[in-house]
Amino acid sequence: MKAVTVAVFALMFGATVANAQSVNGTVKKVDIEQGKVTLDHGPIKNLDMDSMTMVFRVASPDMLKGLKAGDKIKFDADRVNGAITVTNLKK
Repeated sequence: MKAVTVAVFALMFGATVANAQSVNGTVKKVDIEQGKVTLDHGPIKNLDMDSMTMVFRVASPDMLKGLKAGDKIKFDADRVNGAITVTNLKK
């Protein structure tokens, strides 16, 4: 019953219930002012997304501190309020 309740809540509020899996990526651009990062990344299975280069929002602008183009990272991404967002990031 709890799983159904969580799924209904997630659908009502635009969240997902999928577990994010860490993905390898390379930083192409960092935009601290906009809270965004451009990543060349591998497949993101929980979002059913193939490898590509795209711009992501980040959950917190602090995640971008010390990050620069060319950095190799591992990250998690999920839908947050309808937007694909990096929720965790490690160099």
